[in-house]
Amino acid sequence: NRMKLDKLREDMKAVLKPSRYLHSIGVEEVSCDLAVIHCCDMDKAAIAGILHDCAKSVSVDEMLDLCRKYNMQVSELEARNSSLLHSKAGALIARYKYAIVDDEILDAIKYHTTGRQGMSVLEKIVFVADYIEPYRRELPDIDKIREAAYEDLDRAVVMVAGNTLSYLERNG
Repeated sequence: NRMKLDKLREDMKAVLKPSRYLHSIGVEEVSCDLAVIHCCDMDKAAIAGILHDCAKSVSVDEMLDLCRKYNMQVSELEARNSSLLHSKAGALIARYKYAIVDDEILDAIKYHTTGRQGMSVLEKIVFVADYIEPYRRELPDIDKIREAAYEDLDRAVVMVAGNTLSYLERNG
């Protein structure tokens, strides 16, 4: 699994712009930390973390083609919004380009932006790690959320979702 991870990191370094690659490394590291604390599989956390943004450098048209090709349902809103679409396309890239067949990893990638009802521990970890990783620009309440993430994962999920909703409301 070490070799597989090294290969995935190399690939992400090649396809993502440097700042996005650094973010992905940060999400991988924080996901691993949170996996240890919250009794989740560390290898799965590492793979989901490094790959969560694997579709970020893909054009919207390519993402839509991918989703069509593999019958991934895409809403009207998702089709117009690359920041929503990249999660679904990312799960497909992880599956068909990187041969990740573990549904738990694929779901963590697929829902890392929106979250969903009934998230697995791994989904919660990547959802939160994406927000709190150390290389990210400062976000509202980041220190409080970081603290919560290591103590009470569900509370951290609620805090991240709340901040995201506030941001979306503020920005129309």
